[in-house]
This record gives sequence, structure tokens and C-alpha cells, in this order.
Amino acid sequence: MDALAYRPPGRLSTRFNRLVGWLANRGIGLVGARTLEVVGRSSGQPRTTPVNPLRLDGHTYVLGARGHTHWTRNLRAAGTCTLRRGRSVVRYRATELADADKIPVLREYLRKWEWEVGAIMPVSISKASTDAELLAAAPALPVFELHRA
Repeated sequence: MDALAYRPPGRLSTRFNRLVGWLANRGIGLVGARTLEVVGRSSGQPRTTPVNPLRLDGHTYVLGARGHTHWTRNLRAAGTCTLRRGRSVVRYRATELADADKIPVLREYLRKWEWEVGAIMPVSISKASTDAELLAAAPALPVFELHRA
């Protein structure tokens, strides 16, 4: 699979994402979900999507579980985003991780959310995957560290 490809959501996933985003915007973050807002790289308009931010060793990360989606490409281009849960809105600068640096983030993300994202990932990995398997999958899964702006 092309490293920049992604697995587009089906109808059920689209409806689920809308529900999760709607809940997050009202302060109900299912399993920590937030609404990520980033400026579109072509349109210049704000775009939103629900994400599961991961806190690990005092750092915050977001992962493109479907691969190189529009929101990951927009974040790469814009370099900034906001995360919203209810009335709480926090602005961040984003730094994309190198593939070798993704291994502990991927492992923890899968430990917490494999049940939710395992079937939608463009690569076949699990929380039991070896470091070598995670490293091989890393180019297909963008990971951003978020720094409060």
C-alpha cells in the first residue's frame, strides 16, 4: 500500500465520527475523544474531525489511525490546530514524529484503542506487535506531538 494512502471511512464510520464529534463538542469525550480543528491546506477553511489524543510521559500526541488522511495532511501543512471538548478549547503547535520515534506512541495508542481503530488502520499491527513490526508500519501512520501554543 502507498505510504501516503489512507483508508476512507465507510457510512457507519462516518456516522460514528459525527456522533463522537457531536458529543465531544458538548463536553462528553468518549474514551477521551476531542474534536480537532485545523485549517484546510487548499480551502483555507476550518476542518474538524474527532481524534483520541494520547498523553504519554507528559506529552500529547495525535495519530492518524486511518493513515495519511485529509486532517493529517492539513495539520502537516498548517502546523497548528485546536482540540475541543465542550467549552474547553486549547491551541497547539504540531510537530510530526520521525518513524523511529513513533514506536512507543504506537504501542501505547494500540494498548488503549486497538479495539476501536485496529480494523481501520491501513496496516496490520496490534498491541502485541514487535518493535520491528511497528517500525515497518510507521510510515503509513502519521503521528504528531502537540505543544501548547
